[in-house]
Amino acid sequence: MNLVEEFRWRGMFHDMTPGTEEQLKKEMTTGYIGFDPTADSLHIGSLVPILMLVHLQRAGHKPIALVGGATGMVGDPSFKAEERKMLDEETLAKNQAGIRAQLERFLDFNPALPNAAEMANNYDWFRDFTFLSFIREVGKHITVNYMMSKDSVRKRIEGESGISFTEFTYQLIQGYDFVWLNKNKNVKLQMGGSDQWGNITTGTELIRRMGGTEAFALTCPLVTKADGTKFGKTEGGNVWLDPEKTTPYQFYQFWLNASDADAEKWIKLFTLLDKPTCEDLIEQHRKDPGARILQKRLAEEVTRFIHGQAALDSALETTAKLFANQSAPAEALSVEDLENMEGIVKIDYDRSKLNAGVDVVSFLAETGILPSKGEARKMVQGGGISINRNKVGDIAQKLGEDLLLHNQYLLVQKGKRNYFLVNVK
Repeated sequence: MNLVEEFRWRGMFHDMTPGTEEQLKKEMTTGYIGFDPTADSLHIGSLVPILMLVHLQRAGHKPIALVGGATGMVGDPSFKAEERKMLDEETLAKNQAGIRAQLERFLDFNPALPNAAEMANNYDWFRDFTFLSFIREVGKHITVNYMMSKDSVRKRIEGESGISFTEFTYQLIQGYDFVWLNKNKNVKLQMGGSDQWGNITTGTELIRRMGGTEAFALTCPLVTKADGTKFGKTEGGNVWLDPEKTTPYQFYQFWLNASDADAEKWIKLFTLLDKPTCEDLIEQHRKDPGARILQKRLAEEVTRFIHGQAALDSALETTAKLFANQSAPAEALSVEDLENMEGIVKIDYDRSKLNAGVDVVSFLAETGILPSKGEARKMVQGGGISINRNKVGDIAQKLGEDLLLHNQYLLVQKGKRNYFLVNVK
């Protein structure tokens, strides 16, 4: 099975320029994907691009991960309603370092390999490229008509907020990345999400007009959820690859809670399991959906891939303690059980406030479990809060020391899967 066939059965293929598949069959090809350094960690929205590079390398080709130190200062207008905040150099440098450390866990950078992965930063070639030089050497090759024909630009021009000149030039800057990599690293392929098609093909066109070698484009679909909600978002926001931002337990729970329809797509998309294994798991799941075989395997595979076996073991242990015997009272959990639960959010709280008879709404807001008293009130009234496995139904309920587990802890549950261990000191 060649790389394009691999992408197709996994649901990772959206479009490609003519000749791409033939090029990948012909020789070891160097391909790249750009990563946006808007934070010091990637989130699961970046998992498909990461895995595209992993599959590229596994197929014998050479992957380059480009961190956009220069383009991060501009902002990509692709299918965004308004201009985003631009970042300063110090923030970008911090973000790039965090992203690089994560990517190095998934790709093989061993220089002894003929297809060793590499990192690149477009700030390196844009740092000393003056504006006048850029418009003379690059800008003259692409017409404004061509740039305005791109869907991502046209929609912004037609929208209420319009588009700044800074963002309008983004496709030229990203296009020049491809030109530079083609000339200096023999890169012939750029990959990315389907929303990047316009920017990527601007790069292939620039290479053609500036006398480079052959260049190709391949895109993957944007990931959506079956229920229409945004992929990668939870009550707490983005699901990050950094365990400090999203704990392995929380990460595991995200995948475990996938719907049946999503799990069937995601087992192929987000794991490295082969086709027969995926098809067998899907068949088993359809015979007995209640056993959630697919979701469990998906959660295990992705958590292990991102965080390693030890973190997966901790996530499974915490899950077992919290969910294996929900009917058992929280008092059955030992001090060791509570203290060794890896991944649930742990919060300190002032004992004097508990002794003063704090109400549950104030408690939830003061601990940060809910962002405000208004949100806390709605969550309690909606039946979404439990303390020590007992549902809280009254917004006026007072909390006292009599509720403490082992005279020290409160185990708070928000919604179905979000747990907090409050240490009352």
